[in-house]
Amino acid sequence: MIISHKYKFIFIKTRKTAGTSIELFLSKLCGENDVLTPIIKYGHTPQNYCGSFNPIPEITKYSNILIGSNNYPYRLFSSNPIKDCLRKRKFYNHIPAYMIKERISSDIWNDYYKFCFERNPWDKFLSHYYFFKGEIGKKFSFDDYISGKNFAWNYPLYTNPLNPNKIMVDYVGKYENLNEELSRIFARLSIPFDGSLSVRAHSQFRKDKRPYQEVLSRKEQDFIDKQFYQEIQMHGFRFN
Repeated sequence: MIISHKYKFIFIKTRKTAGTSIELFLSKLCGENDVLTPIIKYGHTPQNYCGSFNPIPEITKYSNILIGSNNYPYRLFSSNPIKDCLRKRKFYNHIPAYMIKERISSDIWNDYYKFCFERNPWDKFLSHYYFFKGEIGKKFSFDDYISGKNFAWNYPLYTNPLNPNKIMVDYVGKYENLNEELSRIFARLSIPFDGSLSVRAHSQFRKDKRPYQEVLSRKEQDFIDKQFYQEIQMHGFRFN
């Protein structure tokens, strides 16, 4: 996640959408007062992500809400706001938009351009599996991944948990058109960009480069349809 006071934007990092690559690119351009959250590996230097904040608004508004798919819901908080407050962990890698809003001033939230990326769920599902497989090892099968019930749902990161159909950011770009989307976003923010990212992190994990339409069975497609119904409906994704 990045909050740039230099360019006046907030980048919410979603999963399996080139988020690390975008962060690495932008971090080289950010100012000394900008917020850069930690990234494992890649020689990234985080800054200004620690600090005090009031956790009470988050606890009061959101503590009892469950979000996720109908079959595999997961708790709203990927971190505990009280523990974050005590540890002065104000911002972190995949912090959702609603938490950022509660932890910064209303002027910054309202004035800065907020953006993130989303990816069609069938391709994202495979990418997320291969990421885990690369981290865990050859014995981690596709069935293991499905039974683990830890999928790359992204909509909780950019929607209002009190109303999951309400997008909180100004723009959700499509991963499938990454360079074109970044060109438009960066032109709006006056960020220099030559049309492509110089680094693509995590791309080495996926060895099978076939299109997801050739890899997934009809049963697997139907399973993903159900798990990612919210994102499919929100963004109009189609399998073909």
